[in-house]
Amino acid sequence: MAHMNILGMGVALVTPFTQNKEIDYPALKRVIEHIVDNGADFLVVLGTTGETPCLTLDEKVKIKSFVKETADGRIPLVLGIGGNNTAEIIKRLNEEDLSGYSAILSVVPPYNKPSQEGIYCHFKAISEASPLPVILYNVPGRTGVNMTAETTLRLAREVPGIIGIKEASGDIHQIQRILREKPDGFTVLSGDDGMTYPLMTLGVQGVISVLGNAYPKDFSEMVHLCLEGNYIEAVDYHFKFREIIRLLFADGNPAGVKCVMHDMGLIENELRLPLVPVSENTATEILNWVNSFK
Repeated sequence: MAHMNILGMGVALVTPFTQNKEIDYPALKRVIEHIVDNGADFLVVLGTTGETPCLTLDEKVKIKSFVKETADGRIPLVLGIGGNNTAEIIKRLNEEDLSGYSAILSVVPPYNKPSQEGIYCHFKAISEASPLPVILYNVPGRTGVNMTAETTLRLAREVPGIIGIKEASGDIHQIQRILREKPDGFTVLSGDDGMTYPLMTLGVQGVISVLGNAYPKDFSEMVHLCLEGNYIEAVDYHFKFREIIRLLFADGNPAGVKCVMHDMGLIENELRLPLVPVSENTATEILNWVNSFK
């Protein structure tokens, strides 16, 4: 199985919608070109930021194909395939056309709260079925269960097809242990834009970013400065983006970043229920920051 290089700044791609809530493919093309032309290292398609719980299977298939055709090999693509039904995920891996994609990103099963042994068996089964390398995604704030450092390290050591993790637990001690004890070749990525700089000073090798949809050039510059060990120059970007990152998530993701991207003229400020745009107060704060950044 080929090993994908997942260092640097990956972008968790948004799904633009028209005012009648249909997928806005011209806007999606603009966003992809904006990201690819401004320094992103890879794209993550059909992740949480893409509002995948609100997309039909047919829409997911069309988006997957559209992104592949638009990116046209210029940037590696990672496909989000996860859920809490292991058998259904394996069925998708066996049946879907994954050509053009370099890896899959699969989240810890949400809602049904498996044990650590259940999480291990889930990912082992997925990796054994997947024709592509697997990146784990630990985000207990969304899933309701944390994948411990022990389980992550066990998967990293024992399952060859698992090549890395997007860690969004917010637990710096857990992340430090993974970094300290992981096998060579296992990549640890930040799943939290605001923690990317401090985590990279500890050895994290990049991020899968929400902010990168709007500011791929600047955020990528920070990440690459960190990869080069130039933390003094990189910290300026960290402080520059600290407030907007807080605002992006104040009313939920991707509402905040869609507000910014609408102001940039990239997309309509539309989400699908149960997600809604940011509040008027949050929008005012976001746009004040955007105007000051210009």
